[in-house]
Amino acid sequence: MKNNYTVILILVFNFCYGQVFSQRLSREKINDTIEKMPTFSNHKDNYFITGISTNKDLNSKTADAKYQISFKALLTRNTLPFDTHLFLTYTQKAFWNVYEFSSPFRELNFNPGVGLGKPVYNKSNRMAGMAYLQLEHESNGRDSIYSRSWNSLSLSYHTAINENLLLSIKGWLPFRYKKDNPELIDYVGYGKLSLTYNIIPDKLLVDLMLRKGIKDWNGTVRTRLLYKPFDSSNFNLMLEWYKGNAESLINFEENRSMIRAGFVLKADELNFLKSLPDAI
Repeated sequence: MKNNYTVILILVFNFCYGQVFSQRLSREKINDTIEKMPTFSNHKDNYFITGISTNKDLNSKTADAKYQISFKALLTRNTLPFDTHLFLTYTQKAFWNVYEFSSPFRELNFNPGVGLGKPVYNKSNRMAGMAYLQLEHESNGRDSIYSRSWNSLSLSYHTAINENLLLSIKGWLPFRYKKDNPELIDYVGYGKLSLTYNIIPDKLLVDLMLRKGIKDWNGTVRTRLLYKPFDSSNFNLMLEWYKGNAESLINFEENRSMIRAGFVLKADELNFLKSLPDAI
């Protein structure tokens, strides 16, 4: 996995410094956009995918389905100090052994949170990116030896490198996890980096997430290829390859390699970062 991280970091460097995206939205346009945002919206991607392991024998226990439900509730708009807005988030991720007898759920992960969002502007009063300060809890909702939970205070920054490339960096300070899961941070680390690149604008994109643990070379590389068949909706067909640790909380130390396919309702709350000045 070490070589994978090296290649990805080289690509990030080339993307970030190979082309400068100078056409940014003005402060007025951003304020107007935030004012018009719906109260409820997608937060992370909402999806249903199913597939097989690539590093284990194929059977009903190694093949599964995974789905996620995620939404965001906007509590205030840009009316708080420093032009910030307040929001709540909720994400639920399920791992379903759908091919086993009785089709049991292997794991459910719950991830509520509250956060502040703030547009970041450059010296020309144009949009540079979006910053979020969030307090989050993640748990599998179980007790005793099966309990897995952690809390974090995170800071993330999202920016458009050009019209087709979004870059997101998120770092977190974990707390209240050592009692039941003292080794969890060895596998989830202290942050992640994400890249979303439009191969064909509004039609075909690739999404890459990299997360590095703090123990040895534990971590995660997740790659998604999404195809949008209908121009009038955010429905996408998705192919995902997940390689690494902590895909679910119950077995966070397990290194999994899973390839899955299905459909996704793509979260679009950051699309305005790529907009040209006259696009909104």
